[in-house]
Amino acid sequence: MSTSNILRGTFILTLGTMLSRVLGLVYIFPFYTLVGKSGGELYTYAYVLYSVVLSVATMGVPLAVSKFVAKYNALDEYAVGRKLFRSGILLMSITGIVSFLVLYLLAPVFSPMIINEGSKHSYDDITLVIRMVSFALLLVPVMSLIRGFFQGHESMGPTAVSQVVEQLARIIFLLGSVYIIMNVTKGSLPTAIGYATFGAFIGAVAGLAILIWYWFSRKKHLDTLLEKDKGTMDISYKEMYKEIVLYAAPFVFVGLAMPLYQLVDTFSFNKIMAMAGYDNSGDAFAIINNYGQKLVMIPITLATAFALSLLPAITRSFISNDQDVLQRQMSKTFQILLYLTLPACIGLSILGGPAYAAFYSYDELGGYLLTWYAPTAIPLAIFTVTASVLQGINRQKYTVYGLALGIGLKLVLNFPLIFLMGAEGSIVATGIGYTASVVMNLWAIKKYTGFDYSIVFRRTMLMTIFNIAMIVGVFIVLQLLGGFIPYSDGRLQAIIVIFISAAVGAGIYFFLSYRSNLLMYLFGNRFPFLNRKTGERGL
Repeated sequence: MSTSNILRGTFILTLGTMLSRVLGLVYIFPFYTLVGKSGGELYTYAYVLYSVVLSVATMGVPLAVSKFVAKYNALDEYAVGRKLFRSGILLMSITGIVSFLVLYLLAPVFSPMIINEGSKHSYDDITLVIRMVSFALLLVPVMSLIRGFFQGHESMGPTAVSQVVEQLARIIFLLGSVYIIMNVTKGSLPTAIGYATFGAFIGAVAGLAILIWYWFSRKKHLDTLLEKDKGTMDISYKEMYKEIVLYAAPFVFVGLAMPLYQLVDTFSFNKIMAMAGYDNSGDAFAIINNYGQKLVMIPITLATAFALSLLPAITRSFISNDQDVLQRQMSKTFQILLYLTLPACIGLSILGGPAYAAFYSYDELGGYLLTWYAPTAIPLAIFTVTASVLQGINRQKYTVYGLALGIGLKLVLNFPLIFLMGAEGSIVATGIGYTASVVMNLWAIKKYTGFDYSIVFRRTMLMTIFNIAMIVGVFIVLQLLGGFIPYSDGRLQAIIVIFISAAVGAGIYFFLSYRSNLLMYLFGNRFPFLNRKTGERGL
């Protein structure tokens, strides 16, 4: 396949992934209007468990299968990939059924582990929503395998289109069913949330239908490849799946990062809050792990986009032992990541109250917890990109070690911090865990590539100074606006406050970046108008 086709395929896949994630962020705002914090709490209990079980059930299949099929296609051993496809469909079907039964049958066991007796939601409510979402596990693992197979043939369209269609079908069913149950039939909130979680199954049906259509439309071409097969390799199923597991394991753990942190909260947050005598733990849980998390995911999505585009270039430079190029690639990536992520997360933290009011509704607790939660996106974004770097240099096991260290700290610190601080203690424990994982990843990168962090550190210090100036400017604007545009009066006022404050903050940040030549060093090669005549040698 030509370079232009490869780039086109990568662009299509990236676009589809980003569009799917944007849809996954946008739907939450009308959903909040329909069901509020109480509905979000129920929904999150089910989806956190589903996300963890799904990650284990799919076992990093799309990327692992893609890598496996691409490897043997390059050797003209097309039958090996087809052998994996046939057996994988059966294996993923079995995995899906087993994972469905586990989640469905254990739902009554999980319910009392999640909430306290006497909570505003009953054990039966929790059981219902968990069981409704579990049906998606019957289809999603198979869908993951088919996507990976197509990607291995450098055909990204099926994955991109099916992701978007899956997300659209899920959201339409979710919002439609909730609206009908809550406003037309006047049904109960648990019933509405149960159907909302069942939307994952409806989305999977739609996504799988698209993939089946692609399969039959392209089967003739795929069969012609088998005619070119050399037939020199006879790889056993044992060898095949051993190779797949080695490819897949790191992707499983990276994908599990956020769900595992949320899982710790799911099984401990309400219990600890009750022991410490705090009320409204359910509302706080929904804000931290659903509504606030969706806003925090916006800057993290940017980091994920970097990670997706970073891996091939890092891998090529590492394999070819081109140290100079490798150092420049990583340095530029880290700097751009921090340049964009730091102000986004800090700005969201400063504007936590108005942001929560603008996207949802005015809620003092929501704004307060968002202010605490937004900065945790910084280490999570760095973790995502450093994990991609470690994958590129074939040291992915350190990602697993780092994640295990972070989750261990979360487990240990959750109880004392929540007990002492309340809901924000959970956020602090999460931030410490992410930071520990990042430190482990950065250490491993340094050890195996000899990467020099000095210039990244210097530029980060400069960015920090600019962020401090931005914070001061935004605080002044907030104080001036507070007297005559109180964001607590309505969504429009909150949007106005955010727009003016963000414009001032971004203006300060970009002006200082331009005058210091930081923008030129980071983006000048892509945007020539940022280049300034200067006799300075560097920052």
